[in-house]
Amino acid sequence: MSVDAANPLAQELNPWLAADARFNEAAGRLAMDEGIRKILRSPSREITVYVPVLLDDGRIEVFTGYRVQHSIARGPAKGGIRYAPDVSIEEVRALASWMTWKCAVVNIPYGGGKGGVICEPSILSPGELERLTRRYTAEIIEFIGPEKDVPAPDMNTTEQVMAWIMDTYSMHMRQTVTGVVTGKPLDLGGSRGRPEATGRGCMIVTLEALARLGMKPEETTVVIQGFGNVGGMAARLMSRRGFHVIAVIEYDGAVYNAKGLDIEALLQHRKETGSIREFAGGEEIDRDQALFLECDVLLPAAKEGVITSRTAPKLNCKIVCEGANGPTTAPADHILSEKGIFVIPDILANAGGVTVSYFEWVQDRQGFFWNEDLVNQRLEEIMVNSFRDVVKYSEKYKAHNRLAAYMLALDRVAFAIKLRGLYA
Repeated sequence: MSVDAANPLAQELNPWLAADARFNEAAGRLAMDEGIRKILRSPSREITVYVPVLLDDGRIEVFTGYRVQHSIARGPAKGGIRYAPDVSIEEVRALASWMTWKCAVVNIPYGGGKGGVICEPSILSPGELERLTRRYTAEIIEFIGPEKDVPAPDMNTTEQVMAWIMDTYSMHMRQTVTGVVTGKPLDLGGSRGRPEATGRGCMIVTLEALARLGMKPEETTVVIQGFGNVGGMAARLMSRRGFHVIAVIEYDGAVYNAKGLDIEALLQHRKETGSIREFAGGEEIDRDQALFLECDVLLPAAKEGVITSRTAPKLNCKIVCEGANGPTTAPADHILSEKGIFVIPDILANAGGVTVSYFEWVQDRQGFFWNEDLVNQRLEEIMVNSFRDVVKYSEKYKAHNRLAAYMLALDRVAFAIKLRGLYA
C-alpha cells in the first residue's frame, strides 16, 4: 500500500500513518522520553518471505508473505495472519503495532505481531491453501513459537489454517506443540468460547458504556456494519441481551427494521442464501446511507477506514464500538470527539478475541482446559477492568477515549522496557 502524497484521502486511509499519528499524540501527552519513543515506534523485526506453491494445474506460483513483530517487551508477539490480495507491509506493520497496544490495554503478557500473505484465497482450492499455509509456516518457522510469536486467525484464515500451521510447526519440532497458534479447533487444543470472544467483548464494553451514560440495553438501538464472525456474533449476543439491532450492513447491501431485526432468522437466511439481501424480516436500504441511520450504538465490524473525515460528520449515533481493526481514521477522531460521540476504540473494544486467545495459550501450556462459563467469566472481568482503566486515563488527562487507551498502552509497554533495561 504505497502512499500517494497528492491524495489526502489515500494518506488518511494509510494504516501505518494513522497508527503513527496516534502514537505521536499519546507519547506527546505523556511527555515520553525520546529514546523510549524511538523504541516503541520501531518494529522489533519485519520478515518478508517468498512462498513457492505448486498449484493444482501443475503451475508454480510464488506468493509474498510478511510477519512483523512490533514488540516483545511484555511477552511473545501475538497477532493474526491474513490472506488477501491487498495485504501490504504498511498494513501488517500497523496491525502489529495495534496488537502491541491492544494487549497492553487489556494487560495480558504479550507483545504485538501480525502476518499476511498476498493472495486471493477465494480462487485457491483447499489443497492449494494448505500447501501455501504449510510453506509460509516453514519460511517463518524460526521466528514463531509459544515463547516467541503466537499467530492466530485473521481475515480469510480459519481454525483449519491454524491446524495446518500447528501441524507443520509440530512436524519440524518432532513433537506436538499446540501452543504455537491460537484459534485452533477444539479437538486440537482450542478454547471454548473463542469463536464468540470478539463479539462478546464488544457487547461487554458496550454495556459498560451504557451504564456510564445512564442507558439501558432494552432501550438501545444498534447498527452493525459487517455480519461475519465479529459482527454476526455481536448481533446475536446483543439481541439476546435485549438490544434492538435495527440494521445490518454487508458488502452487498443492508437490511433495516425500525423495531429490531430477528438476528437468528437473519443468520439462518444468510447461511441458506449466502447474503442478507431479500430477507423477509426487514427492508433493503442503501448500504452507504445505512451507516448514517439514527441509532444509539454504531458497531463497525467489517474493515479499516470506514469512519473518515468525510463520513464522521454524518454519523447519527451516541456510541461507536469498534469491532473492526482501524475502522476510524486519525483525522476522524477529533470530529467524533467534537460531536460528543462516546468512542470505544478498537484496541479495547475488539480485544475479547486476543484475550480468549491468551486463555487458549494458557490452557495449552497447562494441559488443562476450562469450561465455557469460566472462559466467559474471566473475559468479562478483563474487559470490564480494561474499560474502566481507559475511562480513568480519559478523566485524568482530559483526553478522548482513543487517546486515553493509547496513553495507557504506551505507559505499560514503556514501563516494561524501563524495568528490563537495554541489553548491550
